[in-house]
Amino acid sequence: MKLATFNVNSLRKRLPVVKRWLTHHAPDVLCLQETKVQDSEFPQQELVSTGYHVTFCGMKGYNGVALCTRREPEWVSFGLDKGANADGPRLLHAVVEGIPIINTYVPQGFMIDHPKYQYKLKWFHRLRRYFSRHMSPDQPAVWCGDMNVAPEPIDVHHPERHATHVCFHVEARRAYTHAVGWGFEDVFRRLHPDRQQFTFWDYRQPDALKANRGWRIDHILATKPLARKCTAVTVDVNPRKGRHPSDHTVLCATFAV
Repeated sequence: MKLATFNVNSLRKRLPVVKRWLTHHAPDVLCLQETKVQDSEFPQQELVSTGYHVTFCGMKGYNGVALCTRREPEWVSFGLDKGANADGPRLLHAVVEGIPIINTYVPQGFMIDHPKYQYKLKWFHRLRRYFSRHMSPDQPAVWCGDMNVAPEPIDVHHPERHATHVCFHVEARRAYTHAVGWGFEDVFRRLHPDRQQFTFWDYRQPDALKANRGWRIDHILATKPLARKCTAVTVDVNPRKGRHPSDHTVLCATFAV
């Protein structure tokens, strides 16, 4: 199974990028975040035309998650413990070819002295409880998406400058690690323990990509039975380099299942 994740930062703006990537790379599963489109305006048919089943839950201007799959999911659910839209459409849970896949767009947090940051920390704890209710760490499962956390100093440029950033602050990293500790493993780090590789380069810094001032905040994690079958993990920087890019790019993992 070839599975990819991509924060598109507005699907309608990035639709040509997504269609081109699907056509050229032909993943079995593509998880999308921050689609920023309400369901009535979701470009479903344009994605279906590429040969994929499309599952989605969105809202106007914010959040939104979607799933493109070669095979139709056997089961789909949206949202954490309070329903699909109680927290905004941020979680899509599907079973594809027998494997549970949880696609998340984790809250960014805004600033560490803002209530949104506390909400982010609590969201990770709620997510771990969600894992316990719906899955087993002894069975294959994937959790992926934009986590809005760079877990280690190697995962952010100039980490000494970002100690109070909501995506690198010690409490955010601790909350993320707590959720991962339910039974997941970062497959990128499993295969590339010492590689510095980013997935996000801030728009507000025009030369961020050229200077490689980025963050690794998009992740693919798997439970141990599946993680040990991961044969490749790559970051495709080309979508970030092209016309009308998202500020994120595509992370892709291959599993021998």
